Amino acid sequence: MTHSLAGPYRRAALKGVLLQGIVALIAAVIVLVGWGAQAGLSALMGGVAIVLPNFVFALYAFRYVGASKAEQVYDSLKRGKGLKFLLTICIFALVFKHLSVMALPFFCCYILVMFSQWLAPIFFNH
Repeated sequence: MTHSLAGPYRRAALKGVLLQGIVALIAAVIVLVGWGAQAGLSALMGGVAIVLPNFVFALYAFRYVGASKAEQVYDSLKRGKGLKFLLTICIFALVFKHLSVMALPFFCCYILVMFSQWLAPIFFNH
């Protein structure tokens, strides 16, 4: 069960994931306009490959807060990290197996969105 103290931290983490999603969409649109549909789709898939696992991690990582729930906090962080890693691998495998993506836009958008999480504290004060 979710602890009520975790709510503000979960919302802050989800705001960070929302920022990453916005960065991914903007980057995909810029690549779409500049280099065409296949490059735009590749960039979008690069963004999805990092935003979706981060969303799952945010849901799991901030389920519990507090010293009295230290074991539950540790377990939810461990489970969230594992699911994030597994989901990232699965998305990479599915994208490269079933879609014909261009590697450069895919990885550039992936890295751009990954670095955008460092900017989240600038935009959000929590």
